[in-house]
Amino acid sequence: MVRARTAILISGRGSNMRALIAAADDASFPAEIALVVSNVEGAEGLSYAAAAGIPTKVIPHKPFASREAFDGAMDAALVETGIEIVCLAGFMRILSDGFVRKWEGKLLNIHPSLLPSFKGVHVHEQALRAGVRISGCTVHFVVPELDAGPIIDQAHVRVEPGDTPQTLAARVLVEEHKLYPAALKLLAEGKVALRNGQAVFR
Repeated sequence: MVRARTAILISGRGSNMRALIAAADDASFPAEIALVVSNVEGAEGLSYAAAAGIPTKVIPHKPFASREAFDGAMDAALVETGIEIVCLAGFMRILSDGFVRKWEGKLLNIHPSLLPSFKGVHVHEQALRAGVRISGCTVHFVVPELDAGPIIDQAHVRVEPGDTPQTLAARVLVEEHKLYPAALKLLAEGKVALRNGQAVFR
């Protein structure tokens, strides 16, 4: 079986990265994690990836004059490594339209809400303020508009009385760690694709 060469972009501890690495440790998983890239030197996830035998690369964004220039350096690293799929896992940068369009259909993100509700940041605070009884997480294709890409899959979590943003986040994270590998598997197997702005399943 030819496994899809996958890169993970991180900025911090990379907990979803760890879930993807664990899934790909199984030789029958259709994607292999071939590169982990961070824009933050010393990001905790880098040492974890390196210990797992995965090549890592740090590309600090501050030296670049523009978002496009930074994304160009990142794109070059991905192309050089023969990457076919890119997974964002706590990557705290807004990607340029050009980068997103180049990787369209091969670029995934996980978001800790049931999109299209509660886009952006402080998601669990938003959910609790709104008084929802169900929250969760979403894996979606990345498009130029933030958190607006076609949905691949979602997982649901009950909001309990007395929940804080921290307790809700912890329960949602458990589901994220199951959902992201499952969605990557679908894409790597060709069972979902982005066509005409929609997620198409077969």
